[in-house]
Amino acid sequence: MSDMITADLVDLDLSADTKEAAARALAERMVALGRVTDLEGFLADVAAREAQMPTGLDGGIGIPHCRSEHVTEPTLAFGRSAAGIDFGAADGPADLIFLIAAPAGADDAHLTILSSLARQLMNAEFTDALRSVDDASAAAALIRGDEPPTAGGSTAADAAKAPAAAGSGSASGSESGSEPVSGSGSEPASGSGSGSADSVTAPAAASAGAATGTDDAGTGADRPFRIVAVTSCPTGIAHTYMAAESLENAGREAGVEVVVETQGSAGFTRLDPAVIAAADGVIFAHDVPVREKDRFAGKPTVDTGVKAAINRAADLITEVRGKAERGEVTATDGSGATDGSGTSPVERAGGPGEGYGTKLRTWLMSGVSYMVPFVAAGGLLIALGFAIGGYEINEAPSVMDHFVWTQAASWGALLFQIGGVAFGFLVPVLAGYIAYGMADRPGLVPGFVGGAISLTISAGFLGGLAAGLIAGGVVLAIQKVRIPAALRGIMPVVVIPLISSAVVGFLMFVVIGKPIASAQKAMTDWLNGLTGANAILLGALLGLMMCFDLGGPVNKVAYTFATAGIAVANPSDSAMKIMAAVMAAGMVPPLAMALATTVRGKLFNRTERENGKAAWVLGASFISEGAIPFAAADPLRVIPASMVGGAVTGALSMSFGATLRAPHGGIFVVPLIGNPFLYLVAIAAGVCVTAALVIVLKGLRKPVTGADTAGPDGTPAPSAREEQPVAA
Repeated sequence: MSDMITADLVDLDLSADTKEAAARALAERMVALGRVTDLEGFLADVAAREAQMPTGLDGGIGIPHCRSEHVTEPTLAFGRSAAGIDFGAADGPADLIFLIAAPAGADDAHLTILSSLARQLMNAEFTDALRSVDDASAAAALIRGDEPPTAGGSTAADAAKAPAAAGSGSASGSESGSEPVSGSGSEPASGSGSGSADSVTAPAAASAGAATGTDDAGTGADRPFRIVAVTSCPTGIAHTYMAAESLENAGREAGVEVVVETQGSAGFTRLDPAVIAAADGVIFAHDVPVREKDRFAGKPTVDTGVKAAINRAADLITEVRGKAERGEVTATDGSGATDGSGTSPVERAGGPGEGYGTKLRTWLMSGVSYMVPFVAAGGLLIALGFAIGGYEINEAPSVMDHFVWTQAASWGALLFQIGGVAFGFLVPVLAGYIAYGMADRPGLVPGFVGGAISLTISAGFLGGLAAGLIAGGVVLAIQKVRIPAALRGIMPVVVIPLISSAVVGFLMFVVIGKPIASAQKAMTDWLNGLTGANAILLGALLGLMMCFDLGGPVNKVAYTFATAGIAVANPSDSAMKIMAAVMAAGMVPPLAMALATTVRGKLFNRTERENGKAAWVLGASFISEGAIPFAAADPLRVIPASMVGGAVTGALSMSFGATLRAPHGGIFVVPLIGNPFLYLVAIAAGVCVTAALVIVLKGLRKPVTGADTAGPDGTPAPSAREEQPVAA
């Protein structure tokens, strides 16, 4: 690590008061040393990573980090803040800030050292020493591993030098508790994929001990509880390895053997199958999908986010031991899991420490994310059917009985009827995958059944939401019942689907179905009665929601509300106006950012100008996410401006009476829009408002050091030092 951090990359009196300002101050040191070529481009990459998940950790640590094409060599900068800076940690602001910069193609050796540092951040002696050091050179030496933090402490360099020892320590366990408990105690062993000889030593040693049961571990009931874990995060540099270290430390304290497979940036070394076979439980701590997850099927499993393993490792170990005692295991042979673990974060029921509101949002978004493709396909097919066959095509006979190859009306009827069939799946898919998000595959059957019943009793989308939540809850309740071992094999394929479907069907038909159907009818009648100012205000509100988080949960709520209104054979005029307003508002942010980068390119860095070119196409296609790179780099300017423009467009679209039968398509479905010219005027107005606001707000910002030396027109870029963060 000698060339990764020097005294010039250390600031022991970091004066920044926001995480953006802190990242800028440390990044400027990297620019001064030639480690970063484009300050604004690099900070945009840091902000984009931060937007995925806050990088604050309990214990007063912030680790902003990213892989970026603007980084010339792996670099680490360290800052210490007396006042503390909020990086999103639950326990408060961070006073130790590490900015980790890795090139887009960083080699395994450097990533291994960075991951070793990440592990050292879990060492209290190491962090205490950094808080007390009073010299930049000494701080850099401490981080490099040139000096031990305290007697008996270890350094990041020490961790990188002894993979085999760490791996073998995990195999046998330790009666004294002083030896490592995990085969992933080193990065090469667990995740670097460097291909060195040491990279296979630890797993092999661990597997030997875990599979055979060494004398230290004992055999049978006397041996320690064994856990295998997988950790991974979007960047695969810091959180991945800190989570592994935290699990290992918690296992050591609990007398549990923990072997971790770190699926990091440099690849990963698979745990020996014998280690997995001998394990009593599994912990997945990840924010990206676990690779080759089926290897761990058939065991008690806890599935959570990577930060939960860093902050609550002991709780996760306790939870997986409890599942093992109750006999809750993931199913094998594709029959479905029984513990609620999903295949990705959006499908998980949420970590045990998450609030109910967070879990509920995750479950609902799981259903919506699976429903949207049906909405898009079915809606576009229906719209094309109207375009080809006219608006009377909904009265055409079935193409099974009447289809003439040479008649446009027959082709229009075919497309309309296919789209209608696709729309028929919307509510069952919504309900089924809400239940799936709660209880994994066992929730699918009762969820789909409940959604289908919702259509039967005319309860619509509200009924689908209720059916999905009920189905997931029923399955989770069934899973808590202790089942004899002889019956566990038939639980996922017979018992759970049978009982849960019966319970959900009873509740939907007899208990709650009729009240929900009445509420659905009342909402439909209210929408049909919207006129004048009320309709305009609704358009403005939907526009604000569409632009608030650019494809996130709030955006999806507005979009789902709109598509629910047109997901019928004969949507009302009000429902089609709402759909038009929602799509128009969703097109505003990317188009506005594209316009702003074209009109005033010198306010944006090179990367943002390139993103602006792509945003023209994304915005025209109704892909709001095209504005995310701009919002991530400068949220307090871009997001409010986008919301204002979206509200203007939504209100104008409603006031102009524009209608839309297709739920997606952007400008490519303009021929299917009622009042298309005024509809485009509404979009143009919102785009101009947002672009103007962004330009004004960014223009008020002082010039920044490290910006491009020339703007797009060849004029010199400003070079004065900026006194506030980009996203202030």
